[in-house]
Amino acid sequence: MVRPAPLPAPALAALAALALALAPHPARAQAAAGSDGSPLRSVVTLRDGWRFARGDHGDAPRPDFDDGSWEAVTVPHDWAIAGPYIDGGDGSTAKLPWRGEGWYRRPLDVPASWDGRRVYLLFDGVMASPQVYVNGALAGTWDYGYTSFFLDVTDHLEPGGDNVLVVRADTRRHDSRWYPGAGIYRSVRMIAVDPVHVDVWGTYVTTPIVQPHYADVRIRTTVRNAHAAPRVVTVRQTIVSPEGRPVGEAETTDTLAAGSRGDLEVTIPLTAPRRWDVDDPTLYTVRTTVDAGGRSTDAVETPFGVRTIRFDPDHGFWLNDRRVQLQGVNLHHDHGPLGAAFHPRAMRRKLEIMKSMGVNAIRTSHNAEAPEVLAMADTLGLLVFNEVFDKYDAKADITPETDFEEFARRNIRSFVVRDRNHPSVFLWSVGNEIGDVQWNAARGFQKLHTMVSYVRLFDPTRPVTLVNDNPDAPVERAFDYYDVLAWNYSRRWDLARRMEPNKGILISESASTLSTRGFYELPLPEEPTAFTNSMQVSSYDLNAPWWAEVLDDDFKWLAEEPYLAGEFVWTGFDYLGEPTPYVEFMMPEMGLDPAESSRSSYFGAVDLVGIPKDRYWLYRSQWLPDSTTVHILPHWNWPERVGMQVPVFVYTNGDCGELFLNGESQGVDCKDPTSEVSTERSRLMWPEVVYEPGELRVVASKEGAVIGEAVVRTAGETAEVRLSPDRAEIDADGMDLSYVLVEALDGDGTPQPLDGRRVWVEVEGPASLAGVGNGNPRNFEPFQADYVDLFYGKAMLIVKAGAEAGTVRVTVTAEGLEPVAATIRVR
Repeated sequence: MVRPAPLPAPALAALAALALALAPHPARAQAAAGSDGSPLRSVVTLRDGWRFARGDHGDAPRPDFDDGSWEAVTVPHDWAIAGPYIDGGDGSTAKLPWRGEGWYRRPLDVPASWDGRRVYLLFDGVMASPQVYVNGALAGTWDYGYTSFFLDVTDHLEPGGDNVLVVRADTRRHDSRWYPGAGIYRSVRMIAVDPVHVDVWGTYVTTPIVQPHYADVRIRTTVRNAHAAPRVVTVRQTIVSPEGRPVGEAETTDTLAAGSRGDLEVTIPLTAPRRWDVDDPTLYTVRTTVDAGGRSTDAVETPFGVRTIRFDPDHGFWLNDRRVQLQGVNLHHDHGPLGAAFHPRAMRRKLEIMKSMGVNAIRTSHNAEAPEVLAMADTLGLLVFNEVFDKYDAKADITPETDFEEFARRNIRSFVVRDRNHPSVFLWSVGNEIGDVQWNAARGFQKLHTMVSYVRLFDPTRPVTLVNDNPDAPVERAFDYYDVLAWNYSRRWDLARRMEPNKGILISESASTLSTRGFYELPLPEEPTAFTNSMQVSSYDLNAPWWAEVLDDDFKWLAEEPYLAGEFVWTGFDYLGEPTPYVEFMMPEMGLDPAESSRSSYFGAVDLVGIPKDRYWLYRSQWLPDSTTVHILPHWNWPERVGMQVPVFVYTNGDCGELFLNGESQGVDCKDPTSEVSTERSRLMWPEVVYEPGELRVVASKEGAVIGEAVVRTAGETAEVRLSPDRAEIDADGMDLSYVLVEALDGDGTPQPLDGRRVWVEVEGPASLAGVGNGNPRNFEPFQADYVDLFYGKAMLIVKAGAEAGTVRVTVTAEGLEPVAATIRVR
């Protein structure tokens, strides 16, 4: 190990116990060139040029196979999202045709200059059990559909010649409790490197020693020597500040045997580092250069952040030596109308909406996410509860033939080594609600020990957990195997807390409150489980399934029990599948036909297309107490209830509010922080407002001072449609997106909350209509169409950039209304 003096750095006082690097895929290529001017490392994203077909095509790996009749697609690609829906299909997996076999083919451009280089194919995710063929030969296989994998395909290629890549995906043995998608749904990259190079995901950065004025940054790089002879290898590491200045450097040399890998490690003192934090997500960069044989052979960059984390058993989670209450959400991996196909903008938008609600943490329920998600969390200042599996069965693509030990090592290595350098990751999870593990049945503890041990082997710097749901299972003491107690719902952690009071604890799934955006039903439910035959759930936010609770209960528990580190709400967004309570196994209890189940969830604080529900504002009022929130519900269009009572709720960060109907006071209501009725602590409620059309207005106050007001008006007939793109400019990269909100308005510009008419969409210019949706869990119209039905007055269009710059015109027409258009610039 080399410990040189650091280069000068700005004197920014900070304390750090862990510095971590992110290396999305596999590390960011540095703009460096060899002596002949060619790049040291070439990374090609294989997005275009693919052909796809479903079914059995056993001859498809042959290089001379004719795929001219196959569908032309781009990757990422989800073969099932276009439908059609399966009549009477499984609502738990969205009634979409994701089960089956699919084949992908494309030519590979392998230039003659790559002769003598090593070439890798890196797959971020293939659902599921992929087989990869290159020039007719099987180059490798994988199993689990959610973890990334890579293959060295050098020996199968012909540089300068014709090369063909074929991928077979087979989901028929995959099991899922939600919509998993199907096919090559994440990115694929081809990486060409010198025989002496940094291994895939080969840089690992930690800080084993920290003092108030500096941090030791330990950088370990795995270098591969693919030559047939030994090589003397020098690795030089340079730390670059957020401003782009070198602030530390060291190098080390070793001899690598032929065909071997070696770890070369240095430690660099970093003076007064700025810490990565949820409020200031500062990132440094490590520049790694590899020299062998008197020349540079590889160069990569690895961003990293400096921060400390710890759990206190009595005082929650601590980041950089201050308590940070975890205000988290669970997020599934689909993107609504886009399905599982990963689009970076779709994910970033999702995270931005969550941050605007006050979220500071996400849980990747219940699978490894795309690598870009971790990078986004790093830059946005979101903590990540990183989870790899749901169950240890076919949901993880584990079959009766699977060697569990080999499977665990390979998949945990992929999961942890890929993600271990992200400062956002604060907790690893090896599974969710696994009954046999919690009860130590069928070698449950042995499996748990295997998984946890491999996580600690590849990253000993973070705590590990298993997410639990059985309140009685702690008698078996599964918690002895992991570090943090993670429990789902209804105070089920009580026994675990009593039996093991010396470990931190968090609520890994909270609430599971259910609602449909824009839908209100009276009378109010007497019990959370009082669902109706409407097939929708009222947005008064008073419903939850039997195993869970309304969100206000969690606010109450967290306020009264400071040892709880925080909560992860089920869920931030609605998602495809799992449409509780209108899911097959619950329908008969309500006298409903299971074949009529819905196709997407009701759990989200935001609907499937990203439109906030009322619950979004209740979370925001609690999680952003210093930001003004004043939100009224319901809408005020109730012609059938003139002279009858319509309850009114207000979600605000204020403590009191006065409600006015057509200028007449309906009284003042204040939150009661001591009430045993949790909703009285967090909501303002007027349950007996007598409806009359007009204007409903609330004036909210905090500590006696007015902080704001909100107004809801009775809307007339729809007179126009308004289009609101979330981004007026997008990049001409073939992937960027603009989400266009469609809203019905009356003649005065008041939103019409009941309009359900169909609108038709035309996109002109260098873009396409990638998807449409409206947030209705019972909408069985296609996501890929040139029309969409408004749902309670709103819908969403997803416009996808092409590869050329220009102006895009989005035109919407509807019967009885004038056409309306919006423009988006593709740059």
